[in-house]
Amino acid sequence: MKFPYFTPFSAAMLSVSLLTSSAIAQDAPAPKVAIAAAYTDELIDEVIFIGKGEAVDKVDLVARVSGFVEKIHGQDGDVVTAGDLLFEIEPEVYQATVDARKADLAQAEANLRLTEVELVRKSELFERDVGTEADRDVAVANNEVAKAQVEIAKAAIAQAQLDLDYTKIHAPFDGRVGRSNVSVGELVGPTSASLINIVRTAPIYVEFSLTEKQLVEVMEHHEAELQELADKDKAPKVYVILPNGDELEEVGQVVFVDNRINPATGTITLRAEFENARGLLLDGAFLNVRIASASPSQVLMIPQAAVQRDQRGDFVLVVGQQQTVEQRYVTLGRQVEAAVVVEDGMREGEGVIVEGLQRVRPGVTVDAVLAGQSTEEQ
Repeated sequence: MKFPYFTPFSAAMLSVSLLTSSAIAQDAPAPKVAIAAAYTDELIDEVIFIGKGEAVDKVDLVARVSGFVEKIHGQDGDVVTAGDLLFEIEPEVYQATVDARKADLAQAEANLRLTEVELVRKSELFERDVGTEADRDVAVANNEVAKAQVEIAKAAIAQAQLDLDYTKIHAPFDGRVGRSNVSVGELVGPTSASLINIVRTAPIYVEFSLTEKQLVEVMEHHEAELQELADKDKAPKVYVILPNGDELEEVGQVVFVDNRINPATGTITLRAEFENARGLLLDGAFLNVRIASASPSQVLMIPQAAVQRDQRGDFVLVVGQQQTVEQRYVTLGRQVEAAVVVEDGMREGEGVIVEGLQRVRPGVTVDAVLAGQSTEEQ
């Protein structure tokens, strides 16, 4: 059996191979990368808070009188206007009470007329010295009592009529009703659960809280005192980011600032009002609230594509004057489209690698070109 023939690989040959590889590495061109310069731009400062939708008006409707539900008008979730009839409670008992009180009034008025006639007669007899003063005084008193009974009867009618009116339950304001809690034929009353709730959908409030530090920053940015934050001329504009990430087109305005810091949370409550024309803001919904400063400030920015991250934090690869790569840890602020604010760690004009990051490491020399030009090695 024949074995293949192998040429021995000597130490001299290995030495020549290593020297050749080293020479090739030294002669290899520097990797090409694309860089972008850190630049200064005007940016309106903003702060993001967690807010909550809060209806301007919301109420649980309850029955003011006892009785069986006779009719339910509309459907659950309907949009209603102020005055719309929602529920009817059987009115017969209350109508009968109104009729009885009216009869009481008629009786009181008849008695009043009788006492007036009696008073006239007693007064004439007294003036002719035929009757006594005591009889005249009794007639006066009876007449006053009769007048009081008439007023009592009128008040009883008003009360009975009020109870009768309460058998019809109307929407107190424009809004949207929830789910009905009762059915036709169910007995309800002042002590029973609510019939339904109604919420005003537009306009709507968005409430959010600021820490003491944030409050001072907002006041300084807008050059306003605490009470002036709710003033139309100095109130900061408020923007809402919806749960799906979109920003609401409407701009809100602060209409209320609490008068003290909550000692339990160390925050103060603010309330902004939005028209909510499209009904995208709901009562009870949690939202991101953004407040922008009144005037822009100068900030340092770099492309987001240049930023990398490791266990120590965010860093970028900076190309120095000798075309050498340097790893630089930076403190970043908020992102604005494809750029990000650099709060600390860089100076204006320094170049950061945005393309070709995978080809380089700190300490190597590179062939840097401006971003947008080809970075392919020739």
